[in-house]
Amino acid sequence: MRLFGWLKDKVTQIVERLKQPMTWQTKVLIIGSVLAVVLVSSFAAYKTYDFTQNNPKFCAYCHLMDPAYSTWAASEHTMVNCHDCHHLAVPELTQLLVSFVLKNPTVVPERHKKEFIVNQKFCNKCHVEGKATKISNSPFHAKHVTVQKLECTECHGELKADKSGLHKFLPTEKFCTKCHTDKQVHGVGMGGLACLNCHTEKTKNLRPDREKCLFCHSADEKLRKELVAAGTIDVKYFQPEARLVKKANKIKFAKQSPMQIPCYECHKPHTAGKIKPAAADCLRCHANTVNVGKHKVHLDMSMNCKDCHKPHGWKVTEETAKKDCVTCHEYKSPKAFL
Repeated sequence: MRLFGWLKDKVTQIVERLKQPMTWQTKVLIIGSVLAVVLVSSFAAYKTYDFTQNNPKFCAYCHLMDPAYSTWAASEHTMVNCHDCHHLAVPELTQLLVSFVLKNPTVVPERHKKEFIVNQKFCNKCHVEGKATKISNSPFHAKHVTVQKLECTECHGELKADKSGLHKFLPTEKFCTKCHTDKQVHGVGMGGLACLNCHTEKTKNLRPDREKCLFCHSADEKLRKELVAAGTIDVKYFQPEARLVKKANKIKFAKQSPMQIPCYECHKPHTAGKIKPAAADCLRCHANTVNVGKHKVHLDMSMNCKDCHKPHGWKVTEETAKKDCVTCHEYKSPKAFL
């Protein structure tokens, strides 16, 4: 009670003092004090806002954010502030704060499956309008973003059940097959490759050109070095492991070879049993050949085109005839065959 009485007396004294005329010095002191309080409060509010909105360390105050903070700090986006990508409305922020304070969750709550964690417009601020790597000249993005209207995070930023992939934005090895369900790879050694190991931005239809196939299958090491030096995204980020390159079947493809068509015209890695062409596949293009010379005789013997026409060279020469034809009959000049 004494404390209450003392406070009441002090308040009364202050009120009575304010009723009396004030000197200009007193007025200046009061105004200065008020301005100082306002300035200090404003500065403190600004620093608090700036820290919570622009400093990633604020997010790390919650231990649940430790994995996200660690992977972000080691990613290519380490110079980008969390709030440049992650945007929440005030009601969402308030709800999140209340949830963490009152419920003390042990895991980060899942968001709605159809809700994108990072909207494409925030990616575009850097990758279309800003100074980051541009997607405007990328055929992959032209097809998937411009034409098919996919959100960036539908391909980039896959988060697996064990949280691996967090803040790692390259599509995983088989991420493309989530949409392209009929494009599984059939082939020894190729099954574990990323789709972009073969499909390239160097072609308009995104299918592999001969050089991409030869990255693994060429006997010429010079070609691999040339492709790496070109710096396309598929070789830069999805380069096959050296052990797989070494293990792949090697071919010598002459620039003057008569078969100047893409490898995928004959080889169908997405179709079981069609990885290597059979005689029927050759005859789809060479239908009239069966009526030329001795072709029909050999085909009727259940021979394969490749028994005589060696892959990637194809022409039967005097040299190859002396080596291959004599395994079945005495040597005859290839000219006599026609």
